[in-house]
Amino acid sequence: MKKVIQVGTSDFKELIEGNHYFVDKSLLIKEFLENGGKIILTPRPRRFGKTLNLSMLKYFFDIRTKEATQDLFKGLKIENEKDIMKFQGEYPVIFISFKGIKYNTFEYSLSAVAMLMSDVYKEHRYLMESDIFKDDEKIDFRKIINREADFVLLTASIKNLTNYLYKYYNKRVMLFIDEYDVPIQESYIRGYLDEMISLIRNMLSDSLKDNIDLEKAMVTGILYRGNETPTPRVVGVSDSHKRQAFGSLLKESIFSGLNNLDVNTILGYYFNDKFGFTEAEIEALLNYYNTIDSIENIKKWYNGYVFGGEIIYNPWSVLNYLKKQKDGFMPYWINSSSNDLIKKLLLKGDRNMKLELEELIEGKSINKIIDDSIVMSEVEDSNENIWSFLLMSGYLKAVKRENIEGILHCELKIPNKEVVIFYRNLIKKWFQETMTNQKYELMLNMLVNGEINIFSGLFKEFVINNLSYFDVSGNEPERVYHAFVLGILVSLSENYEVKSNKESGYGRYDVMIIPKDISKTGIIIEFKKIDYFLDDTIEEATIAALKQIEDKKYSQELLQKGVKSIIKLSIVFKGKEINITKGNE
Repeated sequence: MKKVIQVGTSDFKELIEGNHYFVDKSLLIKEFLENGGKIILTPRPRRFGKTLNLSMLKYFFDIRTKEATQDLFKGLKIENEKDIMKFQGEYPVIFISFKGIKYNTFEYSLSAVAMLMSDVYKEHRYLMESDIFKDDEKIDFRKIINREADFVLLTASIKNLTNYLYKYYNKRVMLFIDEYDVPIQESYIRGYLDEMISLIRNMLSDSLKDNIDLEKAMVTGILYRGNETPTPRVVGVSDSHKRQAFGSLLKESIFSGLNNLDVNTILGYYFNDKFGFTEAEIEALLNYYNTIDSIENIKKWYNGYVFGGEIIYNPWSVLNYLKKQKDGFMPYWINSSSNDLIKKLLLKGDRNMKLELEELIEGKSINKIIDDSIVMSEVEDSNENIWSFLLMSGYLKAVKRENIEGILHCELKIPNKEVVIFYRNLIKKWFQETMTNQKYELMLNMLVNGEINIFSGLFKEFVINNLSYFDVSGNEPERVYHAFVLGILVSLSENYEVKSNKESGYGRYDVMIIPKDISKTGIIIEFKKIDYFLDDTIEEATIAALKQIEDKKYSQELLQKGVKSIIKLSIVFKGKEINITKGNE
C-alpha cells in the first residue's frame, strides 16, 4: 500500500508516524548546524514548508524526547551523517509559531500572543517542580501560564524561558521561531502596525540579541526586514516629514544589532533547496504515484520559482493536485489565502505599475531594482518596493539577477499558470467594481462581433467609470488605454492574442486583437489624444488615426496569419469627448 499524501500537516512526528509521504529535507539539519551564523533567518513564501522544517528541527534536537524520536529519522538522508547524528536529542528546544496571529485589532492580537506563550510555557511546566527559580521568577512563570503578564513581561517571555531551560539542563537552548512576520503583515492591513512592531521587535530582539543562554536559532517568515521602529508620534508633523527626519531610525530592523545573524532570502544560495520541491524531488514523487506523465502540466501550473539558482516547485499546490487528481489542475496555493495584502498593493499601483502588470500578464518580463530587505511600512512608497514584496512573497520570480555596485537588478516574470490566474482574477475584480461584469462582457462581445455602435456606447460608459477608478495621475486617454488593454488581455486571451503598443510622446496607442480561430474577425484599434490647446478637430484626428492604421500596414500581420475579416477602429479623445469610428475593411 502506497503512502498517503497528507496536505496541511506541519508536525514532522505526525507525518512520519502516520506513514505519510515525506519529501526528505532532513539535510536541513546538517546545513543548519554547519552554518556559521548563530541566528539564521530564512524568509520564504507562505506554504513552502517552513513550519514543517522547523518542526523537524525541534524533534531532532529536543533533549526531552531523545529516545522517543530518534526512530523518526531512520531511513532519512540525515541518518547517514554520523557526525551530525551525535547532536540528536542533545539540546533543550523552544519552538514558537506566530502564523496563527491574524486578528482585526491589536488587543485581540496581544491576547493571542499571550495565549501562544502560555502554551509554550505549559510545555515546560516541569520546570516549576525544580529549584532553579528565584521567587520572582516562579511568579513570572505562573503569570505567563495564566495569561496575566503585562506587556513588558510578555516581551521578555522568550528570553526568560531560554534562561530557565539553560539553568535546568546546563545546556544552551535551540530556538525556532516560525512565521515571525505574519502578525506584522496582518497589522499593516488592519491599521495597528506600530503597536505590533513594538511587540514583536521586543520579543525577538530580547531573545536573540546577546543571549548567552542561546546555542543557535532559526527564524522564518516572508520578509527579512518586514518591520521597523514605529514612526515617532510628533504632533503636527506629517508622516512624510517624520520619515525624512527620522529616516535612519525608521530603517532600524528587528534584527539590527545582531552580530551573528545570517540572512538567506530566496535570492541567496544557502538553504536554496530546503524549502519547496526540487525537480529531482518532483520526479521521485510522480514516479512513486505513477503520475510522471503529468509532469509537463505540473511544470506549467506549479513550477517556475528560482531560489538561489535552484528551480523550485510550489509544494502546497503539487501535493494538493496529487491528492485530488480527479479535480484537475487548480490554483491551490492562490486559493489558500485571501491575498488581501497583495490585492491592496496592486490596487494602489500607479499607471506605470499597471502598464508593467500588462506586460507580465502577456508573458513578458520586466527589469527592476530589488530590495530584499524591504520595510513593511514603506512597501507602498515606490513601485520598486511593491515589486520586491511580490517577489519575496512568491507572486513573481527572478529569472536573472545582477549585482551592480551593491544594487540588485532582477529580471522578473510571473512564475506559473496559477499565479497568472490570480492576476487575471484581480483585474476582473477591478472591472466588476467599475461596471457590471455583464456589461463589460457585453462590450467585448460587441467589439469582436463587429457591433460597433453598441460597443461605442458601452465603451464611453467604461471610460467614465475608469477615469475615476484606475489612476490618480497621468492623462486620461492613457489611463483608459491601459485599463482597456488589461481588460481584454484577461477576458479575451483564451480565444485571441492581444498585442499592444504605445508611441510615447505622440499621444498614440494601438491594440491588435488577433483571433486564434482565423475564421473570426481580427481587430485593429488606434487610440489618439488631442490636446485642448491644439486646433485639431476630432474629425481630423479620426482621419489621421485611420490613416495611421493604413500607413503602418497593421492589417498585414492579420492577413499573413490567414485572418480575412478585419475591423479597423479609431478612438479619439478630446477632453471628455470620445469619438469611435470604423474604418474601411
